Amino acid sequence: MAESIFSFVHYKPIPVTQLVHASLRNTEPDLEGFINFGWRGWEGAFPTSIIRDCTKNPALDEKTIAYYDEAVKTSVNRLQPLTSYYHKDPRPDKFGGTALTGVQAYMGNEIPDLTGSVVFTDLARDEESQGVLAYTRVRTDCKLNDFSVIKTNYNFGPRSAHFVSLGTNLDHTRLYLGVYGSMKVTDFNQGTVFEIVPDS
Repeated sequence: MAESIFSFVHYKPIPVTQLVHASLRNTEPDLEGFINFGWRGWEGAFPTSIIRDCTKNPALDEKTIAYYDEAVKTSVNRLQPLTSYYHKDPRPDKFGGTALTGVQAYMGNEIPDLTGSVVFTDLARDEESQGVLAYTRVRTDCKLNDFSVIKTNYNFGPRSAHFVSLGTNLDHTRLYLGVYGSMKVTDFNQGTVFEIVPDS
């Protein structure tokens, strides 16, 4: 499974009621200005797959393209992601994610290494009890780019710290991270909002 970060400026929102009516009538909604992410045939940069354990070698997974026809039909019309990250990633400088929970552009100068980048956050890194921050940049050739992890120096202590949201001010010069101490929505008053600032 993959999570993907996309960038687009012009789009035409389609009301949910229009999608429901089109579905009930078994017709297509008006697709002018429609942004095609490739779903369900694609998850990020890869065709959507069904993953099973490989019976002949337990160290490997068997991956089967799940929606082959959709993947072919949308292959040239879909919007390519800026970057993708995966729920399982063996690379040492990456992470296995759980769920993408926020994406923001950062245009400030206070954190020079992030200026002009797209920052994103995931709920929990590698199924741990703490979320993860990362960033990528838009390539001039519009191709898929890699991402880098942002190390957080804040000590959340023994409690869980799930990164549930990412926000910014109006001019995208400050970043705010929403952190929640539980995965249960019925556990009230477990949240804190932090401003992301450079190391001092």
